[in-house]
Amino acid sequence: MKVLIKSGRVIDPASNRDEIADVAIAAGRIIAIGSAPADFVPNRTVEAAGCIVAPGLMDLALRLREPGHEHEGMLESEMEAAVTGGVTSLVCPPDTDPVLDEPGLVEMLKYRAEKLHQARVFPLGALTRNLQGEVLTEMVELTESGCVAFSQADVPLVNTQVLQRALQYASTFDYAVWLRPQDYYLGQGVAASGALATRMGLSGVPVAAEVIAMQTIFELMRATGARVHLCRISSAAGVALVRQAKDEGLPLTCDVSINSLHLTDTDIGYFDSRMRLNPPLRQQADREALREGLADGTIDALVSDHTPVDEDAKALPFAESEPGATGAELLLSLALKWGQESGVGLTRALAVLTSEPARVLGNALGTLQMSAGQLVVGGVADVCVFDSLTEWVVQPETLRSQGKHTPFSGYELPGRVRCTIVGGQIAFQA
Repeated sequence: MKVLIKSGRVIDPASNRDEIADVAIAAGRIIAIGSAPADFVPNRTVEAAGCIVAPGLMDLALRLREPGHEHEGMLESEMEAAVTGGVTSLVCPPDTDPVLDEPGLVEMLKYRAEKLHQARVFPLGALTRNLQGEVLTEMVELTESGCVAFSQADVPLVNTQVLQRALQYASTFDYAVWLRPQDYYLGQGVAASGALATRMGLSGVPVAAEVIAMQTIFELMRATGARVHLCRISSAAGVALVRQAKDEGLPLTCDVSINSLHLTDTDIGYFDSRMRLNPPLRQQADREALREGLADGTIDALVSDHTPVDEDAKALPFAESEPGATGAELLLSLALKWGQESGVGLTRALAVLTSEPARVLGNALGTLQMSAGQLVVGGVADVCVFDSLTEWVVQPETLRSQGKHTPFSGYELPGRVRCTIVGGQIAFQA
């Protein structure tokens, strides 16, 4: 298919491109940025005057809920939610049921996702069998089946010796290990430790739970040379530790969720289970540190942490409700909101959703590596066209995701996706 995107403002953070231009696409590739070739005859034309033409978004934390949790989300609904939000590539954690610890399971997931012709799916393989933290998985076989890195998802690895062996093994093959920094014993609460949790009688998760886990990970990185990506850091102390580790030269990257970037523990209100999230929402000082860390590059990427939860699981008392929220369709708008409020500008707001996540994935992207997260002639045509000036009110019932619970219900947000193109094919058009 030949597609012409006409008269949009083309912004590519990777190359600092920012200009009004046409983008011509043929055979899944970008063949021109500026003016289309004279003999180019498009099958489809996307009128983008007044809109931003950006690289397709890359979400490093988007749960598809299949296999095993179909009551909370189907592959079809969550992939549709992704492209509706401008996401063209996504990383899904391994905590499905069964866990992604066997090559056949990974291959089946990728096959089913590819048949939908929507976003590209990059699975994380389980670091240990069944995420039980005891026996390492066959990382080589999982990589050959399509896994881009290895993770325990939100399940802490209690045995430090097993973690050390996992990092040693991963380092041997230059695989990246993605870890949620949370101490198992300190992380059993349901809200961030502090005055609010105490007043409400909610069990707390102290900042020490994150910091202690980080210190352990960093010591093992020094010993093994392994590459680590920290998933969803949530505290000011955590940001400071990451900054020190990067200054030291450790091969480290990290991300933060849209929830931690915009909300605090006071948003729990009167035990609002929509705010039951993992990691828990922390205090305002933590939120401000996270925002600063994302702005200055200490934090590499912003993620939706899209975790659809069904009605029954959220209708329980706060402490008993299932943590998680729908976020794929809000990712772009909440990044733009952060960009406006923090003053970092549109280019940086897009970079943490495009070129920076691509850099985190690096070699794991394979043939996509040279052009992922970018708009470049000859590169893969993954494109997001959106209107940055349009504002919309988040109404959960209108979301494409099967999960309707979001802590941003009723928020007025900037930016509406008009068209999502994946591999030269229009996956979504408003």
